[in-house]
Amino acid sequence: METTDSTSANNLKRRTAGSLKWNIIDRLSQQVLYAVTGIVLANLLSHDDFGLVGAVLVFQAFAALLVDSGFSYALIQRKEPSHSDYSTVLWFNLAVAIVLYIILYIAAPLIADCFDGDQRLIPLSRVMFLSMILNASAIVQTNRLMKRMDVKMVAVSNALGLVAGAAVGIYLAVAGYGAWAIVWQTVILAAVKSLTLWITQRWWPEMRFSFTILRGFLSIGTKMMFTSFLNTVFLNIYSFLIGNRVGLTALGYYTQSDKWSKMGIMSVSQVITSTFLPTLSAVQDDPARFRSVAAKINRFTAYLVIPAFIFLAIMAEPIFHTLFGTKWDYSILLFQLLLIRGIFTVLTGLYNNILLAVGNAKIILRMEILRDGLALALLLATMPFINLSRDGNPVYGVGIMIYGQLLASLITWVVTLIYTGRLSGLGVKQLLLALAPYSAFTCAIAVPMMLLTNLPWHPALILAAQLILGAALYMTANRLTRSAIQSEVLAHVLKKS
Repeated sequence: METTDSTSANNLKRRTAGSLKWNIIDRLSQQVLYAVTGIVLANLLSHDDFGLVGAVLVFQAFAALLVDSGFSYALIQRKEPSHSDYSTVLWFNLAVAIVLYIILYIAAPLIADCFDGDQRLIPLSRVMFLSMILNASAIVQTNRLMKRMDVKMVAVSNALGLVAGAAVGIYLAVAGYGAWAIVWQTVILAAVKSLTLWITQRWWPEMRFSFTILRGFLSIGTKMMFTSFLNTVFLNIYSFLIGNRVGLTALGYYTQSDKWSKMGIMSVSQVITSTFLPTLSAVQDDPARFRSVAAKINRFTAYLVIPAFIFLAIMAEPIFHTLFGTKWDYSILLFQLLLIRGIFTVLTGLYNNILLAVGNAKIILRMEILRDGLALALLLATMPFINLSRDGNPVYGVGIMIYGQLLASLITWVVTLIYTGRLSGLGVKQLLLALAPYSAFTCAIAVPMMLLTNLPWHPALILAAQLILGAALYMTANRLTRSAIQSEVLAHVLKKS
């Protein structure tokens, strides 16, 4: 029995490591391709162009949420989903996507009315929303691969979609099509990704739909959908209010800061969910193993996330100046604030995965309600300042509003930490102790990194110096303190284990 348990643990560890590797490859390749395309488009397109697309993305985010309806979380949480389970969710996703597209197509003039009646938004939104149907067709295919911890083809499909979308987007931007470059980039990306998965997976759904199966997913699915709905409100209400109250130029600055910060935040969150939620679900019936696995995942996340986001915030100015000159300077502070908020977002997401793996979707929903309640209260408190500008900065008041967003995320993280510590058996103290050394190292190393910002060098040289110094000091500090997590990460990267 002991040998069987040991073999099972090693198999799970190997599958988790493989899944983590390909998830990281997927996210890194996505971010490189997104970054290259984003840099080109940010230099070619205007603030107004990005504001137009940012306005459309507010509505697309809610539509995409309703399409999934939380059932992808329910599929991953379920230990052994059947062919019929996957088929039912696929047909449901597609049906909802088509109905929503028809509604949004008809409502496009109303969307334009929300942003000073800008008629350019009508055709832009009608084309952009096509990506919603294309993405819906890929949800179950992606979910099946994630469940099996076999995400290599997910990475390949994402990369192919990004390359195709980048080629089209850059061509249209150079040709002077403005915001249409971003719209068609999005649609082509979704089409190529979905087509690649369908061609390569050799999985076809049953030609039947089961309401009985769908009802079986409702308990977790509806709670996770409502949680995601509140989270989407929390993340997108700011874009809507900025565009509606301050204007599309200010929304363009916010969209840039939000896009570049989300590249890191969402990538890390998706890697953690797609890698570790199936792992946690696999050991949900063994409390001792579950606590051991959850504790290790918590340490790994802290080791990676805390220095990455703090260091990026410190390097924000040389990053923006290297890539864009001074064109997007008013986005820098917003980018830094959103990155700091991202630390709490990722950690809260990790704790939610721990709670979800043991079926506590109700607590996750309560935490989302708490965060959104706090966010709403702080939004109302900062709303009178949203139109403020100072020294020509059109988003000075927007920065004040984001401080409120950051505070809401911090308080939610604290409360979620307490619940997770109690319900998972890990304890609040153990969860906090896992964060302590990485937080201490990062704060100490941040000081010399910030001093480098004042050197009279080219921004690219400052950026390189900060990156090398930060990485070297952080890895040295972990080595001197014999960090087990760093040793395992390096061993896996160097294939010593």
